[in-house]
Amino acid sequence: MEGLLKLSTLVIVCMLVTAPMASEAAISCGAVTGSLGQCYNYLTRGGFIPRGCCSGVQRLNSLARTTRDRQQACRCIQGAARALGSRLNAGRAARLPGACRVRISYPISARTNCNTVR
Repeated sequence: MEGLLKLSTLVIVCMLVTAPMASEAAISCGAVTGSLGQCYNYLTRGGFIPRGCCSGVQRLNSLARTTRDRQQACRCIQGAARALGSRLNAGRAARLPGACRVRISYPISARTNCNTVR
């Protein structure tokens, strides 16, 4: 229950932070965090990667079809990472797409310049 509350809070924060940008892209931060919701425990506590997490990573990758969508997804992921703060294991987050066998066009990192994502 606590994890669900944190995830809901994270979704709301992401929506508020990126609301002005949402009209430019077809993908929303709600869709991004919803797709990655089952990854929360793995990204913060470790252990195994739930099958639903990898399904979400694949879903997110297929949703982000355009450059604007990928830039928006990048911003949403960075906003979610900031909201999680020190609870997030950045190394696990960076390795998640590869561990799920999903190829994305940009690195998952707080240092990624989302404006340059293609």
